[in-house]
Amino acid sequence: QAQLVGSGGGLVQAGGSLRLSCAASGRTFRTYAMAWFRQAPGKEREFVAAINWSGGSTYYADSVKGRFTISRDNAKNTVYLQMNSLKPEDTAVYYCAARELYSRLPENYAYWGQGTQVTVSS
Repeated sequence: QAQLVGSGGGLVQAGGSLRLSCAASGRTFRTYAMAWFRQAPGKEREFVAAINWSGGSTYYADSVKGRFTISRDNAKNTVYLQMNSLKPEDTAVYYCAARELYSRLPENYAYWGQGTQVTVSS
């Protein structure tokens, strides 16, 4: 059974950093695009970043461009989200997701991690 397990969330002060990880098991996602989405209370799930299967192409929401970096290690079947210069508005539950082709739409993704909470205090 395919499974994505996200980790690395926590509480951090504004300006701080966190690194999220998403480990895949049960099948290989090496040929899949991987993405991170986030959902704040009362808001819809929104695209944060994505990376193609090889890691050669990355995509970011304007709100995180220059602060977040997505990467992957296919040997470990793991994708990462390095988050720097965090802001209170980055507070949300962060979800990793997998799909054969890159998309910014959450409804296009079939595989999801369980979510990890990121809280940024001011």
